[in-house]
Amino acid sequence: MMSDNRFKLHPVTTIINFVKGLKDLLIPFLIIFAANGFNLSFNPKEEGFWAELIPLAVMTILTILYLFNGIIKWWTFVYWFEDDELRVKYGLLVKKKRYIPFDRIQSFNYKEGIFHRVFGLVQVMVETAGSTDGKPEVILTAITKEAANQIEQVTRKVKQTKMEGVLEDEDGVDILEKDSNDHQQRIILKMKVKDLIILASTSNGIGVVLAGVAAVLSQFSEFIPYERIFEEVSSLIKFGVVVVAITIFAALFIAWLISVIITFINYYDYTVIEEDERITITRGLLEKKRITIPLNRIQAIKIIESPLKQIFGYSSVVVESASAGYGEKDKKMTLFPLISKREVYNTLRDLMPAFEWEQPLTKPPKKAKPFFYRIDFLWLVPIIALSSYIWFPYGLLSILIIIPVILIGLWQYKTTGFAIKGNQLTIVYRGISRVTFVVEKKRIQAMQSKQSYFQKRKNIASVQATVMSGMTGATAKAAHLNVHDAEQVLLWFEKGVSEKTF
Repeated sequence: MMSDNRFKLHPVTTIINFVKGLKDLLIPFLIIFAANGFNLSFNPKEEGFWAELIPLAVMTILTILYLFNGIIKWWTFVYWFEDDELRVKYGLLVKKKRYIPFDRIQSFNYKEGIFHRVFGLVQVMVETAGSTDGKPEVILTAITKEAANQIEQVTRKVKQTKMEGVLEDEDGVDILEKDSNDHQQRIILKMKVKDLIILASTSNGIGVVLAGVAAVLSQFSEFIPYERIFEEVSSLIKFGVVVVAITIFAALFIAWLISVIITFINYYDYTVIEEDERITITRGLLEKKRITIPLNRIQAIKIIESPLKQIFGYSSVVVESASAGYGEKDKKMTLFPLISKREVYNTLRDLMPAFEWEQPLTKPPKKAKPFFYRIDFLWLVPIIALSSYIWFPYGLLSILIIIPVILIGLWQYKTTGFAIKGNQLTIVYRGISRVTFVVEKKRIQAMQSKQSYFQKRKNIASVQATVMSGMTGATAKAAHLNVHDAEQVLLWFEKGVSEKTF
């Protein structure tokens, strides 16, 4: 395929690149502003006036440079189609070119930020079979939806021509907005407002909000009148426990409300669609995103149940994928942020019928029970000893920490197990959340058995499976199994390792 037409990005690319650059300058600017006590002098006669201008001058120069850089990126960036490839060229002093064969393109992921939505544009991230470092092969910062459709249409036509030798006319099909007649879509999940509220309430969002407030306050601690606040709190306590309890409840309620708002903005209109051996996820209120995950690039599936989600009968599903996602380094992508335990297995079975989702587990033996908590005494004993010495006699109460540590260990023991069926391995384990890790043999990059000196004495061992995901891979560990069971897992893996395909 040859084309003399070369296409440029939309001019709003300049503004988007400039704003991205300003984000990098925001924290240094705040530090400089705070270091001057939020009180910059504009009187040349005052002492230190010219010294205060130096950092501001540097920030101004950097701002201008970021603006100039944004203009250059837009002015020099062009893309076109030639010889069954998507080609891009950019750079002023250093010219860079990238040629991407259409048959290597796995998917197109999209973002619609505030600037995009105002002008009816979209950011396109082109992901290829070699996108394994967490970055898309090419990012088209701002193009029209019609141009994005054109890229998908050209890519699809070339692939169909190579596979079938038939070129089909798909003109006029809006791939971003509606389904093609030749491709059937199935909505797998669509989250409602009620689901978003439950998601915000059962996630760690409230803790993140409180931690964020604490972090902000710590940066401005010298400006906070702690003595006056302490006096006010002391006077409140005099009125009784009820007032203090109401105050704490109000603070937690506000944190919960903020968490709900953040969740609503991030996961608004969260929809999972299955189409043509691909999963498409769309979400977002202010910034609308669309990500496509080819089913053949999914390395493993995790069903995660936090304690709160378990109590209310919910879980979340995460996929470990060899995909670049939204251009983030993390390859762990949430498939279902919140789904009822009654529905999760049926939904996954419908989406991935090759897997067996409910299996009886081979559990660790009873003799392995202490191994789940006694390792924690290595850090517990020094802490308890130090606390008891420094704050004696009240420090002796730190001995009570042993109780929850043992209980968590027993909880992990009851959870842990594995199952093998055909070419599928299922590992269930727990840190605090319960995780069910499901993977096909051909996706496993490494399988290893570990046995410490103490495990060897009890004839037990741990096995760990690693799949490709991110820079280091994703792992699942079935701890403290019978040696015979651990050997069975290794034997299962080695039996077909020579036949694996990736």
